[in-house]
Amino acid sequence: MNVRRCKPPAYVAWLVLGLLYGVDADKVNKHKPWIETTYHGIVTENDDKVLLDPPLIALDKDAPLRYAGEICGFRIHGQNVPFEAVVLDKTTGEGVLRTKEKLDCELQKEHTFTIQAYDCGEGPDGANMKKSHKANVHIQVNDVNEYSPVFKEKSYKATVIEGKKYDNILKVEAVDADCSFQFSQICNYEIVTPDVPFTIDKDGYIRNTEKLNHSKERSYKLTVTAYDCGKKRATDDVLVKINIKPTCKPGWQDWSKRMEYEPGTGSLSLFPSMHLETCEEPITSIQANIELETNHIGKGCDRDTYSEKSLHRLCGASSGTVELLPAPSSTANWTVGLPTDNGHDSDQVFEFNGTQAIRIPEEIVTSSLKKPFTISVWMRHGPGAREKETILCSSDMTDMNRHHYSLYVHSCRLVFLFRQDPAENENYKPAEFHWKLDQVCDKEWHHYVLNIEFPSVALYVDGNSYDPFLVTEDYPLHPSKIETQLVVGACWQEQENETVTETFAGGILRMSQFFRGNLAGLMIRSGKLENKKVIDCLYTCKEGLDIQLPEEVGTGIKVQFNPSQSLLTMEGDDVESFDKAMQHISYLNSRQFPTPGIRRLKVTTTVKCFNEETCIAVPDAEGYVMVLQPEEPKISLSGIDHFARAASEFESNEGVILFPELRIVSTITREVEPEGEGEDDPTVQESVVSEEIMHNLDTCEVAVLGDELNAEQESLEVDLVLIQQKGMEMSSSNLGMIITGVDTMDNYEQVLHLIRYRNWHTQSLFDRKFKLVCSELNGRYISNEFKVEVNVIHTANPVDHPNNVMAQPEFVNPMHHGSVDLSGHNLVNAHQSSVVPSAATIVIVVCVSFLAFMIILGVFRIRAAHQKTVRDHESGKENEMDWDDSALTITVNPMETYEDQHSSEEEEEEEEEEESEDGEEEDDITSAESESSEEEEGEQEDQQNVNRQQQLEWDDSTLTY
Repeated sequence: MNVRRCKPPAYVAWLVLGLLYGVDADKVNKHKPWIETTYHGIVTENDDKVLLDPPLIALDKDAPLRYAGEICGFRIHGQNVPFEAVVLDKTTGEGVLRTKEKLDCELQKEHTFTIQAYDCGEGPDGANMKKSHKANVHIQVNDVNEYSPVFKEKSYKATVIEGKKYDNILKVEAVDADCSFQFSQICNYEIVTPDVPFTIDKDGYIRNTEKLNHSKERSYKLTVTAYDCGKKRATDDVLVKINIKPTCKPGWQDWSKRMEYEPGTGSLSLFPSMHLETCEEPITSIQANIELETNHIGKGCDRDTYSEKSLHRLCGASSGTVELLPAPSSTANWTVGLPTDNGHDSDQVFEFNGTQAIRIPEEIVTSSLKKPFTISVWMRHGPGAREKETILCSSDMTDMNRHHYSLYVHSCRLVFLFRQDPAENENYKPAEFHWKLDQVCDKEWHHYVLNIEFPSVALYVDGNSYDPFLVTEDYPLHPSKIETQLVVGACWQEQENETVTETFAGGILRMSQFFRGNLAGLMIRSGKLENKKVIDCLYTCKEGLDIQLPEEVGTGIKVQFNPSQSLLTMEGDDVESFDKAMQHISYLNSRQFPTPGIRRLKVTTTVKCFNEETCIAVPDAEGYVMVLQPEEPKISLSGIDHFARAASEFESNEGVILFPELRIVSTITREVEPEGEGEDDPTVQESVVSEEIMHNLDTCEVAVLGDELNAEQESLEVDLVLIQQKGMEMSSSNLGMIITGVDTMDNYEQVLHLIRYRNWHTQSLFDRKFKLVCSELNGRYISNEFKVEVNVIHTANPVDHPNNVMAQPEFVNPMHHGSVDLSGHNLVNAHQSSVVPSAATIVIVVCVSFLAFMIILGVFRIRAAHQKTVRDHESGKENEMDWDDSALTITVNPMETYEDQHSSEEEEEEEEEEESEDGEEEDDITSAESESSEEEEGEQEDQQNVNRQQQLEWDDSTLTY
């Protein structure tokens, strides 16, 4: 039986599907995806995959439903996050985290952000999508060893002292730009240079492996490299220089032991680069004494070597000072024969060896000194014996041997004795003043000044005042008519048993208490005391030390000088400031012509340290200043050295000025090195130039040549008012005149222009000669000897002469140029030819006139017979020999020439005898007649002119044409 099935209608199907769909819709995508709350990841710089812990997996409870149970993606939250999350499997929810760009650990080592998962929703369109919670993600970027180590410095330098092993000399350091600890750390250093006594540790410290020796190697150069912990080597190695110093010795460094001083250049810096090496010892204070040794120069240092009287005047002392030890001269001859020290650049120093003494003439110092008075002296004295040694003594010349006043040395004591005037009250009064001084016996030069104003006596030694330690009293002297004798170097004694008899220039002297030492500049000034300013000026040296402290030193350095500025003391506590102060110490010599030679320098240093036990000792530094020889001036005197004046001028009150046009010039000669291309050429010689300079003079002496001046009829005079105005002094004697005093050359010229010579009995005087010499610095520089000859013109009475040739001039014209040397000529002296008494002139004129007549007859006969032999030579001679003959009579004899050329011809014996007897007296007329006949003569032969010229030839090289 067939069963028939029925097909359900279509709506039934849709209904079923609708029911089913309704049931599923209620259950789809009910849950959110789930991920871990925190993730940690690692990524390498050159990789894009991030390794996460835990792995990136999202779960959804809606699984295994499609869409709702599937994970569609991950979303990252954060700014500029260089990562992205990718789903690998939607069903399992597995994902991966990777970089979007290349990471750089050096820029950012870690990254932090949040991540969130979301499902696929309820359908393919992702509707009703659900998101998980946000999880924190921490990513660390792993480093790649891409950078090499680099040293911080381009080179390293260190200094070590020889003979020591150091634990650490210096440290080199390299850095690595990698970000990781492994690759950014330097794990090793290495010295690449082989065979060097150094090693380096992993921290970069270099030390020596053995003791270093400066004499073997003064420095080492090492090449050092570095490695990071990834064993990557530095791209560039570094150079390390280690200097080896000798064993540290504290002391002054970097200064020259020889320093040259050129005169006239101002100050000389002594220690421009000097510094104190303390060997790193901490110093608390420094004291240095810089000593300039000048004891061997002059009287203790370089001073002007003018006479002591001139020095007093230059220092402002008033007049009235008497010099007891002057340089020997014609006006001060009592020091002649006394030994002098000539080795100190014209500094007048007298030596007393215990047997010499000099008597002072009575007219130099009065027997009784006017109070108050001053005694000053330079003295050098060593340890003496116990007996007295007298410097200056005024005592009785006979009988009683009383000492009126004296200055003496006794056992290193200076004693001044002064017995009061016997006219005063006979009471005890101070008589002896004693000073105990180390300077008296130290064998050095010292300047002593005694200002005596009773009852007090002030003593100054080197400008410092000293009080007497003992003053004894005594009665005044009894009145007496006994004359006194002033002696230097001993004391006059009459008693034979206490005397030493010596022969001196003044005769037999009886002396005692002889002085042993050196004296100079012994002066007495009566009636006035010396003030302190003058005393300091007399002692002040012209050379010494100087310092100009820089501003940056400030008040940190204390400076102190001794009076002569030969000792400089500095104190400070900062080494650097002390070095700067030492670098500004200089030597200065203000003399225009300093004394050349060596000045030794000595620097004595004392330091104090924090630790006195290990404090350093600074050795003395010694050197010297070499003062070079100054360019010596050449003093030249020039002017009119030969002239004549009428006798009436000599006899007048004004007299004759000796040096009317005198000029004083001083020059120095310098060697000038070639400049430009020839400077380095050894074949080019240095040129010598002469320069005129200005300086002072201190003495000019006019000496008489020949016979001494006769005071009864002649004298040398000068304007004393002008002398006093210029602060000069004049002394004269029968030997001449001496002008002294320090003044300029111009002022000396003015004074010398006024020196006059007078002679009021000139009948027998034909000429007078004088010599002028000037000098500077007490004879150190002396001029040339300028000699002047003055002729006396005696005027004859006017007489008529038959021929103008015989007429003599009334006086000879003064010569305004240098004297003309006429030696070698057969001429009559100008002044002698004019010196003819009036009566004798008349007789001579008559005789000569008669002889002239006889000669004229003979001449005419000879010329008539031999006309061809007569020549016109006188006109040529006039042109060639045109000179000032106003004071001369030149005689020639043309007959001699005629006889030589024509000796074979016959002449009358009578005429020959007349020619031979006439001699020189007929020459005047013969010459004149020959000239008168020149107009009648024709042309002459050349050979005859030559012969005639030879006959009349003389040396005319010094004549003025």
